[in-house]
Amino acid sequence: MTIRDRSVLVTGGAGFIGSHLVDRLVREGARRIVVVDNFFLGNEHNLDDAKRTGADLEVVRLDASNLSAMQDVVEQNQVETVFDLATIPLPTSLSYPHFTMQTNIGITSAFCEIARRGSIERLVHMSSSEAYGSGRYVPMDEDHPHDALTPYAAAKSAEDHILRSFVSTFGIDATIVRPFNNYGPRQNPGSYAGIIPIIVQKVRAGEPILVHGDGEQSRDFTFVRDTVDFAVTIHNTPECRGEEINVATGVGTSINTLIARMLEIMGKPDHPVEHIAERPGDVRRHMADVSKLQQLVGRQPEVLNSDALAETIEFYERVLA
Repeated sequence: MTIRDRSVLVTGGAGFIGSHLVDRLVREGARRIVVVDNFFLGNEHNLDDAKRTGADLEVVRLDASNLSAMQDVVEQNQVETVFDLATIPLPTSLSYPHFTMQTNIGITSAFCEIARRGSIERLVHMSSSEAYGSGRYVPMDEDHPHDALTPYAAAKSAEDHILRSFVSTFGIDATIVRPFNNYGPRQNPGSYAGIIPIIVQKVRAGEPILVHGDGEQSRDFTFVRDTVDFAVTIHNTPECRGEEINVATGVGTSINTLIARMLEIMGKPDHPVEHIAERPGDVRRHMADVSKLQQLVGRQPEVLNSDALAETIEFYERVLA
C-alpha cells in the first residue's frame, strides 16, 4: 500500500509538519490531497509550493474534531488514507487546558470512528514524545511509561490509548508515529513559536535569549523533512500496521548546545543569554530509542546537523525581515 494514486487527507496540513507532508505527498504521486485545517496555527502560504505544482489539492477550513463534517469530507473525496497531524499546541494548554484537551482528543477519536466504520483504509496518527513526560530512562523506547506533565501531553497520551483500543477492539489499520522535537522551515514564528524561531527573533531584535532553567534540559531534534519522510515510509510498510513507532535521531542535544550552535551559524557567538525560572511542565530529558524504527524500516533520521540548522535559520531571518 503506497501513496501513489491514493486519495489522502491531511489534518493540520497547512501547519508546520503538515505542509511539509503535503509537499512529500505531491512528490509521491498521490491522486488527490485534501487538507483540513482550522488555521489556529496553520498558514495557507505554507502550501504555496504544493499549489504551484498543479497537484489535485483542496484546502478545507474545518475543525477536524467534528465527526460528521469529517465523515462528509472523507466520503466526498473518496479518501483512502488519513494522516492525522492536527493539534492544539502545548503552550495553549497552559492557558486553555480544557479547549486543548477536548479538541485534540476529539480529532483522533473522530478518525478512529471513521476508520471503524470502514470509510477509510489506513490511518497514520502523529503523536508526540511529550506523552512520555521527562525520561525515567534514556534512550526512551515505545514502552516508556506515559508520565504526561502538561494538559497537552495528557491529551496526546489519551489519543494514543484511544487509537490502540480501536486497533485491538475493532481491528482498524492504524499506526502511531511518535516524533520527538521537530525543527525546520515553516514552524510558527508567532505566539506559539518553537525555540528556534524564538532565538532568531531575539538575535534580530538585539535582545537577550531567555532560557528557562539551567538550559541543560535535552531534546532529540529531528529535521521536519526527515519526519515526513519516515511518516510516508511507515505508511507504506505493512510491518508497521498496528504499531507505535518513535521517529527521532536517538541523540539528545541540550538547549544550551543548540543556542551555541545557532549563534555560531548566525555569526553572533557572544550574544547575551539569560536564565529565568523553569517553565511549568518542562521535561528534563528527551532522547529516543529508535531501534524499533531501525528494525521496521532499516534506517533512522540524521542527527541535528549544521546544514539543516542553517537552512532553518535562513528561513526565519527571511520571514522576520
